[in-house]
Order: sequence, then C-alpha cells, then structure tokens
Amino acid sequence: MNNNLRYALATARLTTTDVAAALAVDPKTVSRWLNGRTPYPRHRWAIADLLNIEEADLWPEATPRCQLLANGIHTIYPHRWAIPQTVWRTHFNSATEEIGILAYSALFLAEDPAIHRIITKKAKAGVRIRLLLGDPEGSEVASRGEDEGIGAEVMAARVKNTLALYRPLLDVRGVELRLHRTVLYNSLYRADSQLLINTHAYGTPAANAPVMHLTSTEDQGPANTYLTSFNRIWTTAQRHKR
Repeated sequence: MNNNLRYALATARLTTTDVAAALAVDPKTVSRWLNGRTPYPRHRWAIADLLNIEEADLWPEATPRCQLLANGIHTIYPHRWAIPQTVWRTHFNSATEEIGILAYSALFLAEDPAIHRIITKKAKAGVRIRLLLGDPEGSEVASRGEDEGIGAEVMAARVKNTLALYRPLLDVRGVELRLHRTVLYNSLYRADSQLLINTHAYGTPAANAPVMHLTSTEDQGPANTYLTSFNRIWTTAQRHKR
C-alpha cells in the first residue's frame, strides 16, 4: 500500500477518478497504484506534476537515492514522513557499537514497538544506547512547540509521552536516557557511523523537514560535525530520573 500517494491525494482533495481522468487511464489502474503497484515512469512523472510534488516523495523506492553526493553525504530525503518505517528499523538494526538519538520528542519512533525490540536486542548485545530528549519543563521545548505551530503544551506532552513509552527500556542494561535544554537546529539518529539528520525549519513540523543520510569518515566531513554536537549536548544534559 502506498500511503505516501494516499496522503498526497487526500491533501490535494483528488479522487482516483480525478487522477484517472487527468492521466487517461482506468480508475482501477490508479487503485492498483494506491495498493502498492509502482507505475511506469511516465505515469509517475505525470502524477508528480499533477500533485505538484517530487516523484521521490511518492515512490522513494523507485527513485535513485543512494548516490554519494559529496564527502559522506549519501541521500537527502525531502521530508521525514517520506522515509518508510522499515528504513528506520534497518538503520538502527545495523548498529554494532552505538545507537544515539537526539531530538525533542521523536515520538514517531517511541510509538513503534519494533524500534523498542531493536533497542533492547542491541543493548543486550553490548551496543551502547544514548537517548537525548528535550526537558519537557524547559523553555526550549516550549519554544519549539510554538515554532512548529502546535503550541508549547502539546510539544511538552509529546516529550512526556515518549518518556512514558521508553520507561521499560530504562530497565535494560546499556540504555541511557538524558534530558537536554538545548536549542536544536536538527534531530540526530545515529547507528554507528551512519547518521540520519532531520533538519529543523521555523514554522515547519519536523516530519515535513528534510532528512540527510550521512556517513562519518576519518576526515572532518559533515557527519563528524553533528557527532561533535551530539557529544557536547550529552555532557551537559541531565540524567532522567524515573
């Protein structure tokens, strides 16, 4: 099932009949696309033009994304919501040394039971787990809520929901959770040398902002800059008291 295409059609208030008429195809064909079949390139391009959206947003698996752009930059996803959940699971499951999460809430991960299982399994295997979430009582979390347009109380509630969902993980040896009071310009999701960096933009929810896939290298590439930032925040953050 192509949820990205369903979401885009709903946002544009278009039906399968509307798309079929615009592309001169049978409505059943559009239904098959919604159910997961990948259209021919000419149809993908036509739908992307119709919806005024990038083809890669609708069919990320059919669009080349793995080219090394420059110095450790592998991929740039246009939106966080465009990344299939399986990519997040594969990302963290690949870790053999360390998993790190730096965000205000990252509630979308906390709500995924598969992520919990992966973190638990990795921690028991000796992988270091470092979770950095925003202090729900801090002004930085409140400001981010206002910046995203959801309000300070909603953002704080999202953090508290994440903390509640992660509570069982804190009983697992090797899992550490700290609360930070830092102004974040991005969220960071680390699996060893692989980083997914969700940029922040004023007035835009993090789910709508771009995500970069970076690889840490021995030189001073962009990934190393973000890892330095993570470590500095970790040293100043407070251990979460259950």
